[in-house]
Amino acid sequence: MNFEDSMEELSSIVQKLESGELSLDESFTLYERGVQLAKNGHTILNDYESRVEELKTPNEN
Repeated sequence: MNFEDSMEELSSIVQKLESGELSLDESFTLYERGVQLAKNGHTILNDYESRVEELKTPNEN
């Protein structure tokens, strides 16, 4: 799943949780999914940050 898709799904989850219309079980299941999506997004951003840092490092050939 790419970053944009993860953030879109995470946003949808937040809206559902904030609605207050879910049962405790449904809320917890969505919360777990949200944590997974947030971790995925964080990993993707860290990977891109590493790639940017590599590009900024002078080539020592």
